[in-house]
Amino acid sequence: MRNNIVWHHTNKKKEDRETLLKQKGAVLWFTGLSGSGKSTVANAVEKKLFEAGRATYLLDGDNVRHGLNKDLGFDTKDRIENIRRIAEVSKLFVDAGIITLTAFISPFIEDRNQVRSLLGDRFIEIFVDCSLETCEGRDPKGLYKKARAGEIKDFTGIDSPYQKPIHPEIIVATDVETVEECRDKIIRYLIVNGLIRSDDLEV
Repeated sequence: MRNNIVWHHTNKKKEDRETLLKQKGAVLWFTGLSGSGKSTVANAVEKKLFEAGRATYLLDGDNVRHGLNKDLGFDTKDRIENIRRIAEVSKLFVDAGIITLTAFISPFIEDRNQVRSLLGDRFIEIFVDCSLETCEGRDPKGLYKKARAGEIKDFTGIDSPYQKPIHPEIIVATDVETVEECRDKIIRYLIVNGLIRSDDLEV
């Protein structure tokens, strides 16, 4: 059956949709430990862009696991599949010309590189750098406490590794930079690299 599946091209191309939206579709891929501030910074960036009239969508790790990936667990195999599915969804958003923000731990370099290979220069890796000690001290969901008690297995940073990005496009250090500083650093990158225009965006 797979041999009978053919990709159908639409009448309108990505470039047509980008012209209409006056922006370029891209994926801002936030990666970092649980509690590092991925969702917080991603939400701040999306709010700023949306208020300036940009077309955006935020894919959050927990939200996606409520629906699209609710059948997946947290062992290595399922984590890889989780990221693969998100990459494919992100590719569709990019084709629609949307600035897509993803907030996932995505702990493995190889998986993130696979996303980069799929999306090319529209993939912007953002390392939300924050020490394990700080993340564990924040522990907004109480997950580190449960992991230390053995109630959660394969928890990133405790009994499952987090592989830091080697050459991310952007690094934000949430244990020393404010949310606003992180947000503005990311938006400046988008402007400088021609993904959005600076109209109505003060950073």
